[in-house]
Amino acid sequence: MATFKMAFDSLPPSLSSSSSYVLPDHMRPDLQHVSHTISLPTIDLNLHDQSLLVHQVSEACQSFGFFQVTNHGIPQRLCDAVLDTTIQFFHLPPQQRNQYVTTDHTKKVKIFNYYAKDVEGRKINLWSETFTLPWDPVGQEFLSDVPQNPPQYREVYGEYAREMGRLMERVLGLMSLGLGLDEGALKRSIGEKPELYSQANYYPPCPQPELTMGLGTHTDIVAIAVLLQTQDAAGLQIMKDQQWVSLLPRPNSLVVNVADQIQVLSNGRYKSVIHRAVTNSARRRLSLVMFYAPNDETVIKPIEELTDEHHPPLYKTFTYKQFMHQFRAQEGTIRRVKETFQLTNSLNT
Repeated sequence: MATFKMAFDSLPPSLSSSSSYVLPDHMRPDLQHVSHTISLPTIDLNLHDQSLLVHQVSEACQSFGFFQVTNHGIPQRLCDAVLDTTIQFFHLPPQQRNQYVTTDHTKKVKIFNYYAKDVEGRKINLWSETFTLPWDPVGQEFLSDVPQNPPQYREVYGEYAREMGRLMERVLGLMSLGLGLDEGALKRSIGEKPELYSQANYYPPCPQPELTMGLGTHTDIVAIAVLLQTQDAAGLQIMKDQQWVSLLPRPNSLVVNVADQIQVLSNGRYKSVIHRAVTNSARRRLSLVMFYAPNDETVIKPIEELTDEHHPPLYKTFTYKQFMHQFRAQEGTIRRVKETFQLTNSLNT
C-alpha cells in the first residue's frame, strides 16, 4: 500500500501533523512471523525459598534478559492510578501539552516522537509519543517538574517513584546474588547519584500496524528498567533465539529488563536483548518505564570478581558519558552501543 493516514481526531498535533509513518519493507515488523507461544519467565517475589528465587532471577537474566515479577509490593490501586493519570495527561488539550513538546533531548521534561532513518537518511516517524520525567525514590524536588494537570499527577507519580525505588533495590540485590556477589554489588557498581528518569510511551490505535512501528528495535542503554503497561493490548516483543516473541501482559505484574550497563558489569553473563514495540488497530496502549542509569562520570567495566584467566573481560572500561556519546552518534539507526566497547567478538548480543 502506498497511503497511510492518521484517522483519529483525538491524536495530539505532534503526531497527526507529520506526513509519513510508512517504513521501508525491510524495517516493517513482519507480524506474521512473530511467536506467541513462548512465555516470559514470571517470578513471584514472595517466594519463601530465597535460594530458588535468586536462581530464577539469575536464569531469567541469562536466558531472556526480561522477566515479569508478581507480588512485587507496589499496590495495584497505585499502578492503576499512575497509568490512568498518565493517559489523562496524553489526552489534555494541545495548549496544555505543547509546552513540553521539544526536540531538545537535554531537557529532563519533554514530549517527543521517535523516528527511524531509511537508507537515504529520510526520517520516518514511529507510531507513538513519549513523555519523559525525572524521578527519585527519596527526594521530592523532582515533583516540581511533574505537570500540575491532571491534578493528581504529582501525588500518584511521587508515590509510585518511592515504591519503585524499593523494588529496584530489591531486584538489583537478587541479580547481584545470582552472580555470586554480595547483595549490594550491582548497586555500588552503577554508582552514587544515579540518573533516574521515566518514559511514558503512548501508542494510539493504528489502522495499518503492519506498515509502521511503535518503537524501533533497540536495547535499553541504562542499567535496569521496570515497565508497567496497560493490560488490554500486547505490544512489547523481544528477540529470543533469532525470533521475535510477543510478550503478553500479565495481570498485576511488572516487566524487568536487564539493560546494557548490567550486561557489561556482569561481563556478559546477564543479557541486554533487543526488543521493540508494535502497534495494533483496535486499542490504545500505554507503557510507563522507570529507568535506572549511572551518572555521566561513573566508570563502567566488568566487575573484577567476575573475571579471571578463564573469563577475561569482554568490554573496555568506559564512562557513561562516553557511552552516551556513542549512543547519540548512532541516532536513527538500530543502535549497537555496547558492542563498540567489546574486546572480543565471541560474545553473542
